[in-house]
Amino acid sequence: MRGVSRNVAIHDERRLHVQASKKSVQVSAMLAAVALAGCQTGGSDTSESKSAAPLLSGYTCCNIRHEAGSDWINELNYVGWPMIPLGTQASITSYGRQRAAVTIGGKPMRIGQDYTREQLSLEQYMARWIVPRDPNIKLATFPANIQASIKAGKVMKGMTREQVIMSVGYPLTQENPVLDAPMWRMWMSSFGEYQLMWGSDGKVKDIIGDPLTKNMIVQQ
Repeated sequence: MRGVSRNVAIHDERRLHVQASKKSVQVSAMLAAVALAGCQTGGSDTSESKSAAPLLSGYTCCNIRHEAGSDWINELNYVGWPMIPLGTQASITSYGRQRAAVTIGGKPMRIGQDYTREQLSLEQYMARWIVPRDPNIKLATFPANIQASIKAGKVMKGMTREQVIMSVGYPLTQENPVLDAPMWRMWMSSFGEYQLMWGSDGKVKDIIGDPLTKNMIVQQ
């Protein structure tokens, strides 16, 4: 009987060992799955870098200005910053958190969505910057004085909304939620505000601002 009892005890011990081993394997598998899921989702930057938004390729919609000494571009288009001419070849290489890595004119740069997050999706925002058709084709159809103003990154009376955007970019959406409004509030610098007053014909009828600002932004 003692031998039988000893055999039963050994069997029970092995059974418990096997069960413990199975549980250990199950736990390890669960941990591995969690770890794999973590690697796939990552932080917010990683998940957004796999955004469904398309990696657009084409041309810059308008004259784009980037912060001096930096590769950073956003909704601000201050006159004192270096200008990238409209129609420069551009493409999106990846997405991040409210931004996109881009190549413009062969140079890596970044476009950030700092002031339009509540009004536009990242996809809508980037579709403003990079367009499929070279705007220089349209530019060539404008009157000579309008062409000169756009190439200089300035505005003038008689411009259409499209021509203003080509020259100085889109107005800040936070301050100008409706593009067909009779007035656009614009910024030449952080303190240099000017307003574009639109006529019923859809063209600039007046430009309001202090003399210094107008001297910098208005085509003479």
